Amino acid sequence: MKLKINKYLLPLYVLSFCLFLYLPIMILMMYSFNEGGFPAEWQGLSLRWYYDLFESVEIWRAFKNSLIVAVGSACLSLSMGLMLVCGAKQLKKNIVFFFFSNILIPDIVIAVGMLSLFSYFMVPLGLITLVIGHTLLGLGFTIPVLKSRLDELDYRLVEASYDLGASSLYTFRYVILPFLYPAIVVSALMVLIVSFDDFVIAFFCSGSSAQTLSLYVFTMIRLGISPTVNALSTIMLLVSSFFILAISILQARLANYE
Repeated sequence: MKLKINKYLLPLYVLSFCLFLYLPIMILMMYSFNEGGFPAEWQGLSLRWYYDLFESVEIWRAFKNSLIVAVGSACLSLSMGLMLVCGAKQLKKNIVFFFFSNILIPDIVIAVGMLSLFSYFMVPLGLITLVIGHTLLGLGFTIPVLKSRLDELDYRLVEASYDLGASSLYTFRYVILPFLYPAIVVSALMVLIVSFDDFVIAFFCSGSSAQTLSLYVFTMIRLGISPTVNALSTIMLLVSSFFILAISILQARLANYE
Protein backbone atom coordinates (compact mmCIF):
# COMPACT_ATOMS: atom_id res chain seq x y z
CA MET A 1 0.00 0.00 0.00
CA LYS A 2 2.81 2.37 0.90
CA LEU A 3 4.55 1.58 -2.39
CA LYS A 4 1.43 2.50 -4.38
CA ILE A 5 1.14 5.82 -2.52
CA ASN A 6 4.77 6.68 -3.26
CA LYS A 7 4.23 5.68 -6.89
CA TYR A 8 1.49 8.28 -7.37
CA LEU A 9 2.82 10.90 -4.96
CA LEU A 10 5.71 12.12 -7.14
CA PRO A 11 3.64 12.49 -10.36
CA LEU A 12 0.96 14.33 -8.37
CA TYR A 13 3.56 16.65 -6.89
CA VAL A 14 5.10 17.35 -10.31
CA LEU A 15 1.63 18.00 -11.80
CA SER A 16 0.75 20.41 -8.98
CA PHE A 17 4.05 22.24 -9.42
CA CYS A 18 3.55 22.58 -13.19
CA LEU A 19 0.00 23.88 -12.70
CA PHE A 20 1.21 26.42 -10.15
CA LEU A 21 3.99 27.52 -12.49
CA TYR A 22 2.22 27.55 -15.86
CA LEU A 23 -1.43 28.24 -15.05
CA PRO A 24 -0.98 32.05 -14.94
CA ILE A 25 0.80 31.90 -18.31
CA MET A 26 -1.99 29.78 -19.78
CA ILE A 27 -4.61 32.26 -18.53
CA LEU A 28 -2.61 35.16 -19.99
CA MET A 29 -2.42 33.47 -23.39
CA MET A 30 -6.10 32.54 -23.31
CA TYR A 31 -7.27 36.08 -22.53
CA SER A 32 -5.11 37.49 -25.32
CA PHE A 33 -7.72 35.97 -27.68
CA ASN A 34 -10.71 37.28 -25.73
CA GLU A 35 -13.04 39.71 -27.47
CA GLY A 36 -13.69 41.61 -24.25
CA GLY A 37 -11.37 43.49 -21.97
CA PHE A 38 -9.34 42.19 -19.07
CA PRO A 39 -10.33 41.17 -16.50
CA ALA A 40 -13.75 40.36 -17.92
CA GLU A 41 -15.94 37.44 -18.79
CA TRP A 42 -15.08 35.40 -21.85
CA GLN A 43 -16.84 36.97 -24.85
CA GLY A 44 -15.52 34.80 -27.67
CA LEU A 45 -12.40 34.27 -29.74
CA SER A 46 -10.92 37.31 -31.43
CA LEU A 47 -7.62 38.60 -32.80
CA ARG A 48 -8.62 42.16 -31.98
CA TRP A 49 -5.79 42.80 -29.50
CA TYR A 50 -3.19 41.37 -31.86
CA TYR A 51 -4.38 43.77 -34.57
CA ASP A 52 -4.09 46.65 -32.08
CA LEU A 53 -0.65 45.40 -31.10
CA PHE A 54 0.76 45.36 -34.63
CA GLU A 55 -0.81 48.72 -35.46
CA SER A 56 0.79 50.44 -32.45
CA VAL A 57 3.67 52.73 -33.40
CA GLU A 58 4.92 52.92 -29.79
CA ILE A 59 5.26 49.15 -29.51
CA TRP A 60 7.24 48.88 -32.74
CA ARG A 61 9.52 51.68 -31.55
CA ALA A 62 10.06 49.90 -28.25
CA PHE A 63 10.69 46.62 -30.09
CA LYS A 64 13.27 48.34 -32.31
CA ASN A 65 15.08 49.69 -29.26
CA SER A 66 15.03 46.28 -27.58
CA LEU A 67 16.38 44.65 -30.74
CA ILE A 68 19.20 47.20 -31.05
CA VAL A 69 20.17 46.74 -27.41
CA ALA A 70 19.96 42.93 -27.55
CA VAL A 71 22.02 42.58 -30.73
CA GLY A 72 24.56 45.18 -29.62
CA SER A 73 25.05 43.65 -26.18
CA ALA A 74 25.27 40.14 -27.69
CA CYS A 75 27.99 41.22 -30.15
CA LEU A 76 29.97 43.06 -27.48
CA SER A 77 29.60 40.24 -24.94
CA LEU A 78 30.80 37.65 -27.46
CA SER A 79 33.75 39.69 -28.76
CA MET A 80 34.91 40.68 -25.28
CA GLY A 81 34.27 37.18 -23.96
CA LEU A 82 36.33 35.59 -26.73
CA MET A 83 39.24 37.93 -26.12
CA LEU A 84 39.17 37.40 -22.36
CA VAL A 85 38.80 33.62 -22.56
CA CYS A 86 41.52 33.13 -25.19
CA GLY A 87 43.86 35.56 -23.45
CA ALA A 88 43.37 33.86 -20.09
CA LYS A 89 43.96 30.49 -21.75
CA GLN A 90 47.34 31.61 -23.09
CA LEU A 91 48.31 33.15 -19.74
CA LYS A 92 47.00 30.05 -17.92
CA LYS A 93 44.78 32.16 -15.68
CA ASN A 94 41.24 31.41 -14.53
CA ILE A 95 39.01 34.46 -14.84
CA VAL A 96 35.60 32.79 -14.78
CA PHE A 97 34.94 33.42 -11.09
CA PHE A 98 35.19 37.18 -11.70
CA PHE A 99 32.06 37.03 -13.87
CA PHE A 100 29.96 34.70 -11.76
CA SER A 101 29.10 37.77 -9.70
CA ASN A 102 27.07 39.09 -12.65
CA ILE A 103 24.69 36.16 -12.15
CA LEU A 104 24.82 35.89 -8.35
CA ILE A 105 24.50 39.60 -7.52
CA PRO A 106 20.90 40.90 -7.75
CA ASP A 107 20.13 42.96 -10.84
CA ILE A 108 19.07 45.90 -8.70
CA VAL A 109 22.62 46.16 -7.28
CA ILE A 110 24.20 46.07 -10.75
CA ALA A 111 21.66 48.60 -12.05
CA VAL A 112 22.24 51.07 -9.21
CA GLY A 113 26.00 50.65 -9.56
CA MET A 114 25.87 51.30 -13.30
CA LEU A 115 23.63 54.32 -12.77
CA SER A 116 26.03 55.72 -10.17
CA LEU A 117 28.95 55.20 -12.56
CA PHE A 118 27.17 56.95 -15.43
CA SER A 119 26.13 59.81 -13.15
CA TYR A 120 29.67 60.25 -11.80
CA PHE A 121 31.13 60.56 -15.30
CA MET A 122 28.09 62.57 -16.49
CA VAL A 123 27.26 60.10 -19.26
CA PRO A 124 23.79 60.81 -20.71
CA LEU A 125 21.42 57.87 -20.34
CA GLY A 126 20.10 56.24 -23.51
CA LEU A 127 20.61 53.27 -25.78
CA ILE A 128 24.40 53.37 -25.39
CA THR A 129 24.29 53.13 -21.59
CA LEU A 130 21.66 50.40 -21.85
CA VAL A 131 23.90 48.41 -24.23
CA ILE A 132 26.78 48.79 -21.77
CA GLY A 133 24.66 47.54 -18.88
CA HIS A 134 23.36 44.53 -20.81
CA THR A 135 26.88 43.76 -22.04
CA LEU A 136 28.10 43.59 -18.45
CA LEU A 137 25.20 41.30 -17.62
CA GLY A 138 25.80 39.17 -20.71
CA LEU A 139 29.45 38.56 -19.86
CA GLY A 140 28.28 36.51 -16.89
CA PHE A 141 26.66 34.09 -19.34
CA THR A 142 29.08 34.09 -22.26
CA ILE A 143 32.41 33.68 -20.48
CA PRO A 144 31.55 30.50 -18.50
CA VAL A 145 30.09 28.85 -21.62
CA LEU A 146 33.03 29.80 -23.85
CA LYS A 147 35.57 28.85 -21.15
CA SER A 148 34.07 25.39 -20.62
CA ARG A 149 34.06 24.76 -24.38
CA LEU A 150 37.61 26.01 -24.86
CA ASP A 151 38.87 23.73 -22.09
CA GLU A 152 37.68 20.75 -24.17
CA LEU A 153 39.90 21.73 -27.11
CA ASP A 154 42.86 19.41 -27.68
CA TYR A 155 45.73 21.90 -27.54
CA ARG A 156 47.83 19.60 -29.73
CA LEU A 157 45.75 20.85 -32.66
CA VAL A 158 46.84 24.41 -31.93
CA GLU A 159 50.48 23.34 -31.60
CA ALA A 160 50.26 21.41 -34.87
CA SER A 161 48.93 24.52 -36.59
CA TYR A 162 51.85 26.57 -35.28
CA ASP A 163 54.34 23.85 -36.30
CA LEU A 164 52.99 23.95 -39.85
CA GLY A 165 53.74 27.65 -40.09
CA ALA A 166 50.30 29.12 -39.37
CA SER A 167 50.07 32.48 -37.66
CA SER A 168 48.15 33.14 -34.45
CA LEU A 169 45.33 34.84 -36.37
CA TYR A 170 45.07 31.96 -38.86
CA THR A 171 45.05 29.39 -36.05
CA PHE A 172 42.34 31.29 -34.20
CA ARG A 173 40.21 31.62 -37.33
CA TYR A 174 40.46 28.08 -38.68
CA VAL A 175 41.15 25.96 -35.57
CA ILE A 176 39.84 27.63 -32.41
CA LEU A 177 36.85 29.57 -33.77
CA PRO A 178 35.19 26.60 -35.56
CA PHE A 179 35.56 24.55 -32.38
CA LEU A 180 33.91 27.33 -30.34
CA TYR A 181 31.11 27.88 -32.86
CA PRO A 182 28.38 25.92 -30.97
CA ALA A 183 29.26 27.69 -27.71
CA ILE A 184 29.22 31.06 -29.51
CA VAL A 185 25.72 30.45 -30.87
CA VAL A 186 24.41 29.27 -27.50
CA SER A 187 25.96 32.27 -25.74
CA ALA A 188 24.49 34.69 -28.27
CA LEU A 189 20.99 33.25 -27.84
CA MET A 190 21.30 33.41 -24.05
CA VAL A 191 22.34 37.08 -24.12
CA LEU A 192 19.48 37.89 -26.50
CA ILE A 193 16.96 36.26 -24.15
CA VAL A 194 18.38 37.97 -21.07
CA SER A 195 18.45 41.36 -22.80
CA PHE A 196 14.87 41.13 -24.06
CA ASP A 197 13.56 39.98 -20.67
CA ASP A 198 15.54 42.41 -18.51
CA PHE A 199 13.62 45.16 -16.78
CA VAL A 200 15.67 46.36 -13.80
CA ILE A 201 18.79 47.46 -15.69
CA ALA A 202 16.63 48.94 -18.46
CA PHE A 203 14.64 50.90 -15.87
CA PHE A 204 17.75 52.48 -14.33
CA CYS A 205 20.06 52.85 -17.34
CA SER A 206 17.80 53.74 -20.28
CA GLY A 207 16.70 57.22 -19.29
CA SER A 208 13.65 58.84 -20.83
CA SER A 209 14.85 58.75 -24.43
CA ALA A 210 15.05 54.97 -24.89
CA GLN A 211 12.07 52.77 -24.09
CA THR A 212 12.35 49.00 -24.41
CA LEU A 213 9.56 46.44 -24.55
CA SER A 214 9.83 45.63 -20.85
CA LEU A 215 9.55 49.32 -19.95
CA TYR A 216 6.63 49.72 -22.34
CA VAL A 217 4.76 46.83 -20.70
CA PHE A 218 5.45 48.34 -17.28
CA THR A 219 4.07 51.69 -18.44
CA MET A 220 0.93 50.07 -19.87
CA ILE A 221 0.30 48.18 -16.62
CA ARG A 222 0.65 51.36 -14.57
CA LEU A 223 -1.93 53.10 -16.74
CA GLY A 224 -4.31 50.13 -16.51
CA ILE A 225 -4.27 46.52 -17.60
CA SER A 226 -4.94 46.30 -21.32
CA PRO A 227 -5.49 43.07 -23.26
CA THR A 228 -2.81 44.33 -25.63
CA VAL A 229 -0.31 43.52 -22.87
CA ASN A 230 -1.54 39.92 -22.96
CA ALA A 231 -0.99 39.75 -26.70
CA LEU A 232 2.47 41.28 -26.42
CA SER A 233 3.41 38.97 -23.54
CA THR A 234 2.22 35.95 -25.53
CA ILE A 235 4.42 36.87 -28.50
CA MET A 236 7.42 37.51 -26.25
CA LEU A 237 6.82 34.15 -24.58
CA LEU A 238 6.76 32.37 -27.93
CA VAL A 239 9.94 34.11 -29.08
CA SER A 240 11.74 33.25 -25.83
CA SER A 241 10.53 29.65 -26.09
CA PHE A 242 11.91 29.47 -29.63
CA PHE A 243 15.31 30.66 -28.44
CA ILE A 244 15.30 28.17 -25.54
CA LEU A 245 14.37 25.37 -27.92
CA ALA A 246 17.19 26.39 -30.25
CA ILE A 247 19.66 26.36 -27.34
CA SER A 248 18.48 22.88 -26.29
CA ILE A 249 18.84 21.53 -29.84
CA LEU A 250 22.33 23.01 -30.20
CA GLN A 251 23.42 21.55 -26.86
CA ALA A 252 22.03 18.14 -27.82
CA ARG A 253 23.84 18.20 -31.16
CA LEU A 254 27.02 19.28 -29.44
CA ALA A 255 26.75 16.37 -26.99
CA ASN A 256 26.16 13.93 -29.85
CA TYR A 257 29.08 15.39 -31.79
CA GLU A 258 31.37 14.79 -28.86
